[in-house]
Amino acid sequence: MNKTLHQLYIGLFFFIGITSVAILLINSYSYYTLPLTERVFSSSHSFFKPSGSIGHGLGILGTLMMIFGVAVYMIRKRTRKLFHFGYLTNWLEFHIFLCTLGPVFVLFHTAFKFGGIVAVSFWSMVAVVASGVIGRFIYIQIPRSIQGQELDFKDIQKMDEELSVRLSSEYKLSASLIDSFEHHFKLQKYAGLSFSKSFNVMLADYFALRKLIPQLKKSLHESGITNTHAIKEIIKLFKAKITLTRRIGLLRTMQRLFNYWHIVHLPFAIIMLVIMIVHVAVTMVFGYKWIF
Repeated sequence: MNKTLHQLYIGLFFFIGITSVAILLINSYSYYTLPLTERVFSSSHSFFKPSGSIGHGLGILGTLMMIFGVAVYMIRKRTRKLFHFGYLTNWLEFHIFLCTLGPVFVLFHTAFKFGGIVAVSFWSMVAVVASGVIGRFIYIQIPRSIQGQELDFKDIQKMDEELSVRLSSEYKLSASLIDSFEHHFKLQKYAGLSFSKSFNVMLADYFALRKLIPQLKKSLHESGITNTHAIKEIIKLFKAKITLTRRIGLLRTMQRLFNYWHIVHLPFAIIMLVIMIVHVAVTMVFGYKWIF
């Protein structure tokens, strides 16, 4: 999937998500803002209550989206025959989309009121989504191949060396210029950091880089490189090299955190799934079969 197609792919997810939520809010805002004791007298109650035609449908749709989102990603990830069936990163993005919008639909299904054992499932769902956001952040800090497979230390170092070669051979940059810029992002700076300190260092790097870019442009002009396109490409390569250096330094930390993340994420997902199945079974036993 090339860059343009990938942007359209992600853009479609955002469009569907934002549009769906906007339509729901526009049509149901007046109902959901009513006090619980007054909702039963609203003309919209038969549509938006948890067992209503729209509310119940949102619960079914949200549940199916979450189950499907988890299933297709796990099947793609663990089935060797499907290894070349799309990039794993793109499947992860599809999983995130379904498992983010699905819980939003379930939230509307509950009519924003929770109680009993269903509340446990709901808050487990919230924990799964929240931990998923953190997991995604950790995931992208670990360098991977185009197929989404984790790279080892030697592969990452090779990528870093290739970037240095491009800067020195393709754009004729001196070793002193490259070193002067990279001096602010030494490998030792990132070794052995905790998760909170890693995040703080990344934030500091972002602002440090913004200050250094004008200096780099000035140095490039002084060395005779004035072509705008070439300067943009050089800055892009430097940014990639800095990101790679940081990820090499944080590799062990992020790998350890990712293992811990699985320990937290999985139990909440299982609790949510079990209670959700019980909830669906009970509603069917009591005859809540939506429009069928």
